Amino acid sequence: MKGNQAAVGRCFRTALLAGSAIVLAAGVANAQGSDTLEEIVVTGSRIARSNLTETSPLQVIGSDKIEAQGIINIQDALIQNPTFGTPGFSRTNSNFDIQNSGVATVDLRNLGSSRTLVLVNGRRFVAGIPGSSAVDLNTIPTAMVERVEILTGGSSSVYGSDAVAGVVNFIMKKDFEGVQAEARYGISEESDDIEKVGNVMIGGKIGSRGHALAYFGYTEQGAVYSRNRSRSAIDQQSLGTLTGNPDDAFSVRRPYYSTNPPQGRFVAGNGAGTNFTFDRNNNLLNSFSQNGSDTREADGYNRSAMRTIAIPTTRYVAATNADYEVTDWAKAFVELNYSKTRTQSRLEPFPLATNNVFPSNRWNVQYRNSAGTIIDNPLVPAAIMAAATDRDGDGLKDIQFNRRLSEIDNRGSQNNRETFRAAIGLDGQIPGIERVIPTFSNWRWDTSYVYGQTTQSQTSTGAVNVLNFRQALDVESVGGVLQCRDAVARAQGCVPLNMFGYNTISKAAADYVRADQSRNAVINQKVVQANASGTIFELPAGPVGIAFGYENRLEESDAKNDALTQAGLNGSNKNPNIKGSFRVSEFYGETNVPLLADLPMVKELTANGAIRFADYSTVGNVTSWSAGGDYAPISDVRFRLSYAQSIRAPNIGELYNPGIQTFPTGLIDPCSGVTATTAGQTAATCRSIQSIADRIAAQGSFTPTQSELQGISGFNRGNPNLGEETGKSWTIGTVLTPRFAPDFAFTVDYFNIKIEDAAASVGRQYALDQCYRNGDGKSGMYCSLITRNGDGALQYIDQSSLNVGVVKTTGIDFTATYNLDLEENFNLPGQLGFRAAYTLMLKGYQINVPGEDPDPFVGEIGASKHRANIDVNYAWNDLSLNVTTRYIGPARLENTFLTSNGWPDGKGIGAKIYNDAQIRYRLFDDKLEMFFGVDNIFNTKAPNLVSGLPSSVTGAETDSATYDVIGRGYYGGVKVTF
Repeated sequence: MKGNQAAVGRCFRTALLAGSAIVLAAGVANAQGSDTLEEIVVTGSRIARSNLTETSPLQVIGSDKIEAQGIINIQDALIQNPTFGTPGFSRTNSNFDIQNSGVATVDLRNLGSSRTLVLVNGRRFVAGIPGSSAVDLNTIPTAMVERVEILTGGSSSVYGSDAVAGVVNFIMKKDFEGVQAEARYGISEESDDIEKVGNVMIGGKIGSRGHALAYFGYTEQGAVYSRNRSRSAIDQQSLGTLTGNPDDAFSVRRPYYSTNPPQGRFVAGNGAGTNFTFDRNNNLLNSFSQNGSDTREADGYNRSAMRTIAIPTTRYVAATNADYEVTDWAKAFVELNYSKTRTQSRLEPFPLATNNVFPSNRWNVQYRNSAGTIIDNPLVPAAIMAAATDRDGDGLKDIQFNRRLSEIDNRGSQNNRETFRAAIGLDGQIPGIERVIPTFSNWRWDTSYVYGQTTQSQTSTGAVNVLNFRQALDVESVGGVLQCRDAVARAQGCVPLNMFGYNTISKAAADYVRADQSRNAVINQKVVQANASGTIFELPAGPVGIAFGYENRLEESDAKNDALTQAGLNGSNKNPNIKGSFRVSEFYGETNVPLLADLPMVKELTANGAIRFADYSTVGNVTSWSAGGDYAPISDVRFRLSYAQSIRAPNIGELYNPGIQTFPTGLIDPCSGVTATTAGQTAATCRSIQSIADRIAAQGSFTPTQSELQGISGFNRGNPNLGEETGKSWTIGTVLTPRFAPDFAFTVDYFNIKIEDAAASVGRQYALDQCYRNGDGKSGMYCSLITRNGDGALQYIDQSSLNVGVVKTTGIDFTATYNLDLEENFNLPGQLGFRAAYTLMLKGYQINVPGEDPDPFVGEIGASKHRANIDVNYAWNDLSLNVTTRYIGPARLENTFLTSNGWPDGKGIGAKIYNDAQIRYRLFDDKLEMFFGVDNIFNTKAPNLVSGLPSSVTGAETDSATYDVIGRGYYGGVKVTF
């Protein structure tokens, strides 16, 4: 492998200058005489070839590119490439996701991180999110990355499940010798987002037969708070969603405060004068003003004062790899990786409402003593008690409240994640095989065992124990001393809790009701694989290569929440533990056949194919395959075509999630109003259910009561019967490497990816309609989601993924590189390099429910039709300058949002352009390198996508995973090599 990597490096250097952005891996090497290069293996095939031609589009981001842009987290390098969509999780869009805050994932073609396979050195990497296959890129040591190979299009036949959209393969540095240390400091123009980076890498030979490399890195990225950016400092709302006028969509109403204030808001009855709150001096007010007026201070609460835009993240990463030639035909290798990531999300205190504490949504502020006398709760102010009425018929006055629990704590979660991965194995060549089988030659083999484990320890603040809260509100006065009425609760430490006014909850009461949430998760991955490849015989056009192998993989995930979270007794709905596993055994074969060569108008014609058989413990036997070819009429031009059928088996969460409880509203029971004589299939189906028939017989019709309709619950759960997704993709492209311009290369590739039987969550109403209007009301996948009680009323309607969806995307990728020696061509000093990548998305849609119209996503915010990245590098002696421009095209608001509001399609935002620059200077024979960079040079602002608009990330008031929400920033550092 050492020789292979050296060959790759030589080929890359012929195509790129220092600081290059994108390597066009197909065709560039051929233009530079790659037929003389040593055979190598690149992502997309396991067959070693004498050049870098690939029938599927392959792009490469080199370490020079990563350095020249001052990348700290490798995710930032990837999402600038236009083949990637908006990541599901990043440091700037996950503040409100308690369980996954700070995770960094990637998403090829906007098809989801679960359909993008991430590899390290061609082997799988353990997931970073429990129940999923998504890798947390925080675990990848950025400074140790030699290059990233990005293969777009289905690749399951070569690598297995999850490669429906493509593969991201991180190739790590191996051959470094010496010591290299780097230190860096960065800060935004607003004096936040402070970055501290330090790492050291040591490498050297082990005698004459081996090599070892060790790395340790530390990165710290500081917080950015909503209050420190003018766009998000104050709660606001899209004016268009308030006025109904689409012309006001991107205008804001500011302030638009929360109606859950820390002093409390209390509704004691109906009509004027029954909506109470308190002023700053805790004087009772008998009205509530959310946003204030010219004559009154706002009573609402500014949530943005507490929210985070960018989550503070601290990472420790240690990695090592080593290899040793045991014999002339076998080399042992080991790869070890350990990372520890700590993230801290932060948002405003919990907004507790009556229905969070009392199932009836009523707080009885009176009680009956042992003699049956009605007694007022002594905590309730007299004016509120006087205005209160009995609204539930139990003879006791009741009220409702909304209150921000500022005295408890801010909400937020601290996540500590640790990942360990070990890959050990042997690889080598099979010497003398041609003596056994004369037609065989250049056979290679490898076998390896990979073990990976991710652990997560999460603590979340701001929640309360609802049972304790209920007891702390039920208060009596004994001898002028307030106490909890329940004697058992008092014995357990119950302290009366005063909800009325600012800072009225005592520390003792806060401690009694406080219930920090916790979650502990473990993910395990075990992979055994063996591969062999070589030439089986020669054709006139060249050698026929094959590869084949076996892989056995075990995936396990176990995520446990605290007891209150599981029971839904901390102000939120039930959130269960999720545990599951699956095993898969796979066999694959691949071939590359040169058909014609060195003929008139046929410089080269090659065909290839691959097939993979997999046996899953969950979905059973599945098959993926691919076929393709490339044709070069002359050495300057190459055409390529590929077609693939890929599969994605469901992950553990999709299969085994017991369900997160929810209380859906707005559902219409298809059986409602059915009588004994109602005609039609639906009515007949409803009457076939005995409990409904009995109720019709007793009451004349089946008419659910209001309480029955309001009591419908359900769970968003997994589906153990979920099957595999099937992706069909094809690409056709051209590679131009003209001999008259040997430092120029251009590619254009059309891609078409369609996923059938996609896992999609069908709506609850759709499930009801299908079960009763098109089903028998008792069986089938839709009816299995529905449970009725003994009176026939709907009790639970679950939402689960079914293999009923379709996802499709098409587009065209353009890439170009051009390197120019200015001194040779214009008698000017230095060298100039230009790299560009542009993706035109033609179509993209999804269908979640069979028979519905496609829901397009291409052209919407986060999936612009036009995206580009341009990188220009100038190098002269020891000085280099790199400028990168990133273009994100215009985009519209999500179309269903526009339709539901009656707004015209196409309402959206303009394009955004971001520019970054870095200068580097080398001293002392390249032993010392100093660098300074500026991100977002022109301080381009993110578009105003405030609350109420789709794509708005809470706290950022824009799509913070797509656009820069931090603004101009500066960094500088040094790198020492010796």
